[in-house]
Amino acid sequence: MAERLQKVISQAGIASRRHAEELITAGRVTVNGKTVSELGAKVEPGRDVVTVDGKAIAAEKKFYILLYKPRGIVTTMDDPEGRKTVSELLADIPARLYPVGRLDYNTEGLLLLTNDGPLTHALTHPSHNISKTYIAQVVGKPTEDKLDQLRIGIRLDDGVTGPARIRRTEYDTEKNVSKLEIIISEGRNRQVRRMCEAIGHPVNKLKRVKFAFLTLEGLRRGRYRQLAPTEVEELKRLARPLAEKT
Repeated sequence: MAERLQKVISQAGIASRRHAEELITAGRVTVNGKTVSELGAKVEPGRDVVTVDGKAIAAEKKFYILLYKPRGIVTTMDDPEGRKTVSELLADIPARLYPVGRLDYNTEGLLLLTNDGPLTHALTHPSHNISKTYIAQVVGKPTEDKLDQLRIGIRLDDGVTGPARIRRTEYDTEKNVSKLEIIISEGRNRQVRRMCEAIGHPVNKLKRVKFAFLTLEGLRRGRYRQLAPTEVEELKRLARPLAEKT
């Protein structure tokens, strides 16, 4: 897949995106032996040979990480408020990773992170309907009529949600709380919490336990693992344009 030259240089760790643009316009970059000074130029990483000041750059190694995010952690690489971030749990990974979607501060569970920008974009695009499974502890005992509102789709302040799969797995009469398994294929901000609030049963605890076919099996809270090559290929298959799958 062709990408902008300055992005390729930046991803190789040579310079920031802005500095890479300056290198290009200064005539210090070549592609396949020819000087390129136009910022709109595109190259194919792994196929085109890019040099900066006569030195060929290497494509950045791609990392695909599955993290068991704890509560009380921000799903960003840095936080202006000084809160602990997921980047601190991944300090030994020699690349800047970005989350595939987000989990809010008080939500724990499965979080994917990668430096593969095209895959991140594809997996978060609504057209691919990638399923996410959550276990939510909510106040009270929602009736089937209320759960049916979520199964059909409920109106939130940013529009009607898509159909969700809902199953009540447990009810604690003493604490008056229920556990719900909720499967959605959207990625709106705080969506599960807002859905439950909309039917009058706010969430006390929330955990994402599955993303597509990936689970937390074998992982402890706060730990991570790298995806196997077969898992990466399956994610890429799921992320391919629908026309290519038919």
